[in-house]
Amino acid sequence: MTFYKVSIVYIMGLLLFSPFSYATTPKLDVDKLSNDSYWLKLGHYQDKLLGGIKSNIVSEEFFLSPDGRNTPKAELVATISALYSEDKQYANEMRCRYPARFTWLEKKRGRSAQLNCSDLEQWRKVIDPMGMTLVFPTAYMNNPSSMFGHTLLRVDAKEQTRHKELVAFAINFAAEPDTDDNAALYALKGLIGSYPGRFTLMPYYRKVREYNDIESRDIWEYKLKLSPDEVNNILLHLWELQHAEFDYYFLDENCSYQLLALIELANEDLSLIADFPMHAIPSDTVATLNNNHLLSKPTYRPAFGTRLLHQSNEIDSELFLVAAYTKEENYPLRDQLSESDNAAVLEFAYEWLNFDLYDGQRERDPTAKRLTNLLYQRSQLNVDSPFTPVPEPSVSPEQGHGSARLGLSYLHNENYSSRVSVESRIAYHDLLDSQAGFIPGAKISFLDTQVSTNKDNNTRLEHFYFIDAMALAPSNRTYDSFAWNIRTGFDRRPDDNKEASRWFGQGGVGKAWGKSDGAHFYSLLSVEASHGQLTDYDFTPGVGVEAGLLYQLVGNHRVGLQGQYLFLIDSAADQNVTFSASWNWSINSSWAIRSQAEYQHWNGENVTSKVTAYFYY
Repeated sequence: MTFYKVSIVYIMGLLLFSPFSYATTPKLDVDKLSNDSYWLKLGHYQDKLLGGIKSNIVSEEFFLSPDGRNTPKAELVATISALYSEDKQYANEMRCRYPARFTWLEKKRGRSAQLNCSDLEQWRKVIDPMGMTLVFPTAYMNNPSSMFGHTLLRVDAKEQTRHKELVAFAINFAAEPDTDDNAALYALKGLIGSYPGRFTLMPYYRKVREYNDIESRDIWEYKLKLSPDEVNNILLHLWELQHAEFDYYFLDENCSYQLLALIELANEDLSLIADFPMHAIPSDTVATLNNNHLLSKPTYRPAFGTRLLHQSNEIDSELFLVAAYTKEENYPLRDQLSESDNAAVLEFAYEWLNFDLYDGQRERDPTAKRLTNLLYQRSQLNVDSPFTPVPEPSVSPEQGHGSARLGLSYLHNENYSSRVSVESRIAYHDLLDSQAGFIPGAKISFLDTQVSTNKDNNTRLEHFYFIDAMALAPSNRTYDSFAWNIRTGFDRRPDDNKEASRWFGQGGVGKAWGKSDGAHFYSLLSVEASHGQLTDYDFTPGVGVEAGLLYQLVGNHRVGLQGQYLFLIDSAADQNVTFSASWNWSINSSWAIRSQAEYQHWNGENVTSKVTAYFYY
């Protein structure tokens, strides 16, 4: 066979069998691919309540088609045109701008994507990705945007150890206000989507410092069960999202929802955000990842305040007083104390002073010098820490009860007809719910609604609480905390021969004592304003006290005694009094039984008793 014939055979073989040949490259079916679930995930397209489909991304520069936000097919046609343009330089620029889209399309053509993107490669080299970890800082009651907790992703580098985790990178989605709004306005704008939301990449230690130290929030870290290729898919799409802006909604399209949408890009089979058509609470999104077998056993990173409280409980009274002095004055090592006791004094004084610094109670420069001196003195003692590690909570957040709750009640009324009621709460947790997996002593009930009917089929709204929140961090010998509550909505109070309705707003501030997971007492100074049928449609202010005692019995039984007395100003009624005794039995994370007896007084008096079966989901 001549050289010429051999060459012809070789070339024909390449054409027939090469994976890059036109003959073996499937033609892209635009109609089919525009409805492919992965393409819809790449564009963050969602079915809308009133019909149609639309991307959650609001920035026009993310899309290649003028109608790309509303029409997945138009965006796909524009994408194919750009990525496979005859202008090679332009095509490469677009491939580097949309590497996840290009990688997916090449896979559909039976090819492996070849990217020539120096900026992208440099970015990946700095990150050095191998895996990902879901990070869940627990709830922070003093910030409306974090009252339900938060989630973010840590990109774990190759050969990363526990000691090097802080220098890894974190992927965070958050609202980006352009004004210094106060807490109430921030919460309101967050509910109606008035803030833009964006993905950012930052050093992980910055988020640990913000959450673990400054805000004193415990952190749970869950290794995600993702392959290196799946991690790469997520990062390629994150690169595309540098051009993307979302509307941030506090309840649904929030940090946790958008992180799930990002994680869905790991592979074509994942469907995560479908579980959250109405609202996405961070603890629920963690549970969804766990239900999809994506989470490894979590590790626990206790907060500054948690460590300090643990050490405060372990150090004896004499050494505590010495540490309190040492925090303020120079400490010469004391011969009458053992090395272990001296170490306890120095370590506790250091943690306490550092906590004060992060809590904003100290000037930075002189405090930093004192902290350095305490560390130096501790380094001179060749003994192990006398304190035990902070014990990890027995229940991690994904194992707690669901944030939404339905209830079915029978209510016996002493003065009026008995009723059967249905209750619904979108989120999230109250003081009598099982505390497992939640912050003890904190309550956030959002959109809590109860509708009842009696034997005459008279149906009415019993209550609607827009928000009912309490933070009851107990004060102790180490640090002093304020307790507070805020409550607003609609309910009924006993009037002359009827239960009359009102709209109200109430707030209080005070103190709490005891142990939030044991016997827990609180007392608040409280103010209130009421308006409606009950007040003859006049605004009626009230001022007084609110107090309660909560106690965790053995097992999953929890009891509470709670009451308030408010003196009514410029009103036909003298007082607004409520006293209740409650018992809650958490059968498991999905079911609970609760009984309650309650006394109320406004213009009239009334005593009710109620038994409720709750379902959490």
